Amino acid sequence: MDNVERAAEKTTATTPTAITAATTITQIITSTRSSESQLSTPGPLLNNSTFWKNSGRAVPGRPSPKRDLQGKSGVGIAVIVHGTETGAGTGTGANIAGSVGGGNNMVSTFRDYQQSVSDAWDTGDDEFCILNNAEAAAAGGDAARISRQVSQTVALNVIETHSRNNQNYANTQSPIVPANSVNGSAADLTPGSSNNSSSGTAEENKEELRKSAHDSNENRARLRNYPGRPQLQKISSNSQDGEYETKIEKFQLLLDSPQLDLVALKKISWSGVPRKMRAVSWRLLSKYLPPSGERRNAVLESKRQGYQDLRHNYFKVDSQDETQQDTYRQIHIDVPRMNPQIPLFQQKLVQEMFERVLFIWAIRHPASGYVQGINDLVTPFFIVFLQEALTPDTDLEKYDMSTLSEETRNAIEADSFWCLSKFLDCIQDNYIFAQLGIQEKVNQLKDLIQRIDVNLHRHLQTHGVDYLQFSFRWMNNLLTRELPLHCTIRLWDTYLAESDGFALFHLYVCAAFLLHWKDQLMQQNDFQGLMLLLQNLPTHNWSDRQINVLLAEAFRLKFTYADAPKHLETKS
Repeated sequence: MDNVERAAEKTTATTPTAITAATTITQIITSTRSSESQLSTPGPLLNNSTFWKNSGRAVPGRPSPKRDLQGKSGVGIAVIVHGTETGAGTGTGANIAGSVGGGNNMVSTFRDYQQSVSDAWDTGDDEFCILNNAEAAAAGGDAARISRQVSQTVALNVIETHSRNNQNYANTQSPIVPANSVNGSAADLTPGSSNNSSSGTAEENKEELRKSAHDSNENRARLRNYPGRPQLQKISSNSQDGEYETKIEKFQLLLDSPQLDLVALKKISWSGVPRKMRAVSWRLLSKYLPPSGERRNAVLESKRQGYQDLRHNYFKVDSQDETQQDTYRQIHIDVPRMNPQIPLFQQKLVQEMFERVLFIWAIRHPASGYVQGINDLVTPFFIVFLQEALTPDTDLEKYDMSTLSEETRNAIEADSFWCLSKFLDCIQDNYIFAQLGIQEKVNQLKDLIQRIDVNLHRHLQTHGVDYLQFSFRWMNNLLTRELPLHCTIRLWDTYLAESDGFALFHLYVCAAFLLHWKDQLMQQNDFQGLMLLLQNLPTHNWSDRQINVLLAEAFRLKFTYADAPKHLETKS
């Protein structure tokens, strides 16, 4: 600009018209410098680089609107006006930047140009929080500028809450700050305001946001979804008790009969067992207890005492047998990994119970031994028998097992062991060497899907997805890592009620489960997207209603294809 001034002085020896133009240029330059000095000092001016953008710009990234002033001498002067121009410098203030360039409409400095295009990366999604001139004037005139620190704190809390809500259950809600509370207190949040309550209000708002965020973090920590892990919910809040209320009388009549009709019990249990009847029904369905009513208590006591004898004879941590040491070491590693977000399963007493059940089962089944994934199959039995010993309104997630008597804990552990042993009898070949049973079922699932839905099958094959890559876990863990725990318990009501064992029916459940996600799978056009979806299926919001639909579809597929076994034969 000094060069421009010297050029203007040299023009004073020329015509009067040139003198007038030079005088005008000098005045504009002086005004520009004074405006820049005002911008460099802190004050209540509304700067367009603040967090809340002014909505005056039509297109993000474009220079601010210009107004051309053509002098009589032909010199083009471009003036950029921000805000409202006033002669005394009061009000919102004037921010003028000029450039002399022969009418090329360029701004005077790179700083002004950079400020004029500072919204190039704005997405336009924050239009709801823009303060226009009228709102700014109503909120306090010059003081209507929101603190950058406070506004960013509010915005980051909103973004964090929104992202967490997408990951948590649908019934989990976060506190919402009304928009009018932000706009209404804009003048109070302005730094340097003469009002003494402004700083207090800002600090109170930030402190409330911190407290609400901290509380919400604690409430959501135990509800956070871990992909591939069974998830425990408050089953007492489940709506199934109301839906199954009419079945309680039928169950009560069957269970009170001197000689239980096991076929009738399976028939009414297939569609779901009421919670208060589930523990007794599972013992009977798994043939842990006899149908005779007068013999049940005696057999139950004998079985529980027999398990205590097994603990005494087989569970020896200091055993010199290398095979047993390897088995115990693997179990000791896997048990703490179960449901790491739930305090119940992180208690030492609970982990020791699981270790004993799994170790004794492995010792009694040397053909298979312990296989990773069997630890997840103990969890449903443990929860069902624990619920039997507690009141319906007990919070299982935080329940302290040390408050239970040792006799009750031993009974829960023994019942879980015997029911697990009976439950795994029909799928024993899944856990022998090379797990041949699972490999066979994976191939059967592949042939079944190819026959039911050839388009889905081709889509998976085209993108290089092998069925073994995602369905092995479905067969090995019986969908316990794909479903919330209360859904697994409802699913096992039907599995235990299957007259010919659940091994074959589970194949059709997996087929129905895969077909359920067909639309989402068809939208994925690469291997990575397909595998991410198949290994982290969004079932955290599922309830008994979705399980009932899944089982109905699986029954339809079994009814259609079970009598046509050619689709299960390996093609030569």
